[in-house]
Amino acid sequence: MIHHANHVRHNPDKTKVGGHQASAASSVTILTALYFYFLRASDRVLVKPHASPVFYAALYLMGLLPKSALMTLRQFGGLQAYPSRTKENAPVDFSGGSMGLGPVAPTFAALAQQYAQAHFGDTTADRFIALSGDAELDEGNIWEALIEEELQSLPNVIWIIDLNRQSLDRVTPGVRAAKLKQLFAACRWNVLEAKYGHQLQRAFRQPGGEALRRCIDDMENEEYQHLIRSDGPTIRQALTRHTQGREASRAIAHVPDDQLPRLLANLGGHDMQLLLEKLHEADQAGRPTVIFAYTIKGYGLPIYGDPANHAALLSEERICELRARFGLTAESQWDAFDPDSPEGRWCAQRAAALNLRRAIPPVPLTSDDVPAELNATQTPVASTQEAFGRALVRLAEVPRLGRRIVTSSADVSISTNLGGWINKVGTFTLRQVTDYEANRARILNWQFSLRGQHIELGIAEMNLFSLLGQMGLSHELIGQLLIPIGTVYDPFVCRALDAIIYGLYSGAKFIFVGTPSGVTLAPEGGAHQSSVTSSLGIELPNLDYYEPTFAIETEWALCEAIRQCLDRRYGRSSYLRLSTKPIEQSLLEPVLQRYGRDELRARFLRGGYALLSDPVAPSEPYLHIVTTGVMLPEVLEAAHYLREEGVRVNVINLASPRRAYDAWHAAQRRGDKAHHLAQLIPPESRHAPILTVHDAAPHALAWVGSVFGQPTYALGVTGFGQSGYRADLYRYFEIDTESIIRFAFALVDEHWGN
Repeated sequence: MIHHANHVRHNPDKTKVGGHQASAASSVTILTALYFYFLRASDRVLVKPHASPVFYAALYLMGLLPKSALMTLRQFGGLQAYPSRTKENAPVDFSGGSMGLGPVAPTFAALAQQYAQAHFGDTTADRFIALSGDAELDEGNIWEALIEEELQSLPNVIWIIDLNRQSLDRVTPGVRAAKLKQLFAACRWNVLEAKYGHQLQRAFRQPGGEALRRCIDDMENEEYQHLIRSDGPTIRQALTRHTQGREASRAIAHVPDDQLPRLLANLGGHDMQLLLEKLHEADQAGRPTVIFAYTIKGYGLPIYGDPANHAALLSEERICELRARFGLTAESQWDAFDPDSPEGRWCAQRAAALNLRRAIPPVPLTSDDVPAELNATQTPVASTQEAFGRALVRLAEVPRLGRRIVTSSADVSISTNLGGWINKVGTFTLRQVTDYEANRARILNWQFSLRGQHIELGIAEMNLFSLLGQMGLSHELIGQLLIPIGTVYDPFVCRALDAIIYGLYSGAKFIFVGTPSGVTLAPEGGAHQSSVTSSLGIELPNLDYYEPTFAIETEWALCEAIRQCLDRRYGRSSYLRLSTKPIEQSLLEPVLQRYGRDELRARFLRGGYALLSDPVAPSEPYLHIVTTGVMLPEVLEAAHYLREEGVRVNVINLASPRRAYDAWHAAQRRGDKAHHLAQLIPPESRHAPILTVHDAAPHALAWVGSVFGQPTYALGVTGFGQSGYRADLYRYFEIDTESIIRFAFALVDEHWGN
């Protein structure tokens, strides 16, 4: 498949297609053991990215892919470079390709399954298996996940590490494997090893065998890789240089020279019987288990064990040699087994047993089960973060819907206003937890049980979003719908960006709340002040983004986000960027009276609405001020001043810049002008300049000026902040009321003259 993609198929780009022949070859035995023996229909599996051709070949042999698909590897519309849940027709449980994120995904999916089983009983999945390369363990998010206590109690997780001792650029040091095993054991994982195949194990039982084992164990990986590609005399001479080499030589004295390299290369990851024994042992462990399967990169290929084989491609001559070794021709190399042969019948039987193209149950809720709003906040002054916390408590009481909601946070539950929700629904755990503070008064009552609906994690945002992503796939993976909602300090959305992208790419439906946000979180200092997160909300695929100002808007956004989670085909994940800044709720009353509640809600969900909208007068200057979120009070104060000075103003609260942008962009592609901003900026006012104001990077709203080609100046956060009062930071970044007025007059003067 890889050779065809690189050397046979037409390549208009004239560049290397790639495909990782050596890395794929090291995993052939492991994937054969899994798909043709060990796996069952209720298993969910991650295949390491570089093993994708082996995975596709297994699907083909089981009749789940046509022969023509094999010739489309890495071709547009064909088989993906790495297995993808959403980009191909092959049945894939977990997307691969993002180093470190893949192995963690089945682990958090296993936690989601345990949660769903505790709450709803039946699930369609029970075991979660990850095949990973050893170099993938370099990624830090792996260890963030392994030290998470909630994952250490999972009874249904198996990791298989394809330990071929090579990464992209090097042969990895021999001491590394021992350290990795120690780290897994320290994280309370059951550690198994498929190190030496049965042929080597028989040699170890010969006189001098234990010395031979110690020689190989103590040998540097670089030397081992060299010796398995050498001849017999070279191997014998090399062993004599080791401390117990002369004793070790006794164990291999009877082995012919031409068979000695093959014996030395007899590792456990290529021994089918040993792999199946270890898989069965892992299945019986009752706790998370890792199997270190020692393999050779490029196993079975002419380039096996070569330190430079990672990106190597076999030449046509070597491909011909490989075909000849297996008795194949250029035509027969694509053949599957005869359906009437023992192999063909076995493949068909395995395909039926695995049921990889399984049906997904219908969604148990509809949009009618989600209220339009919750009326949870009645106070005259409230922040959007407060409104979110109150809305969650009310959601717990909504029939059928409340029980499907599960929340999580990375040790910031109290400071993101999840306390009321947690007190009401309790905290989920698989562990035995004693609450020593149960009889004392406290803000948050941690009631740990299998029935809780909140999962509290340690301070690791990657873990939070890895969990949200897998819970956001629970309907497809485990047959039970969960509506995951996570909270995170908004600056640390960036820290978890890899996991967010992985979840979105995989098609997950989840909701996350970034709060507090912006330099509005002034006293906490620059490291806790976010600026680019709004831009991420606009730019990331498959994501809605809202920045509400008022309590009722927070409810509208949250309820719409839940409806999006119910639409498993076209729905999107959602990001709510909230704040602790108190807002006078009465500022919304004039707009509510003008539009009515239902129409205002509809406009909000389409992207925004006009708070003040003066009519255009030919003789008077006119200015549009576009804002979102917590800057609205300052904008309104500035707008009233401008009006008193004779400037007519149109104040637009672009509460979802993402939805407004998407509607405009879609209209552009259709070639029409029917989009929401066409309502907010009517034709008679499109000659007027625009001032945007945002507690975020200014470019997040600057695009509005390009919709109708109006002169635009964008105010926002252009540097790292510092500690201070909110007013100090607003003045520093020139987004305070006086700065808004000053820049507004400058725009008016430039456009209208003095």
